[in-house]
Amino acid sequence: QRQLVESGGGEVQAGGSLRLSCTASEHTFTWYTMGWFRPAPGKEREFVAAINWSSTTTDYADSVKGRFAISRDNVKNTVFLQMDRLNPEDTAVYYCAADSGGGMGAALNLYDYWGQGTQVTVSS
Repeated sequence: QRQLVESGGGEVQAGGSLRLSCTASEHTFTWYTMGWFRPAPGKEREFVAAINWSSTTTDYADSVKGRFAISRDNVKNTVFLQMDRLNPEDTAVYYCAADSGGGMGAALNLYDYWGQGTQVTVSS
């Protein structure tokens, strides 16, 4: 099966850090753009961050710029989301997604594969 599996979620106090991981089942994901999403009011999911296959391009939502960092290890077929200075507004289920179309964007319909999500809870 071709799938993505997230891990690394948990509960932290405000100001703390977490590092999320997303591992792909197949090496075909090496050439895909990878992204992270979370639920938002009025939307199924909102864009958080994305990275292209070679790690030469990254993009972030304004709400997380300067606090979150996306990276990837193509040998291990894994993408990471380092989250620092977390606040309660960051509490959400975080989903990893893969875009096989070769583009970079925040639209949900660009992404072909989705993980099951990992819960991040930030207490005040």
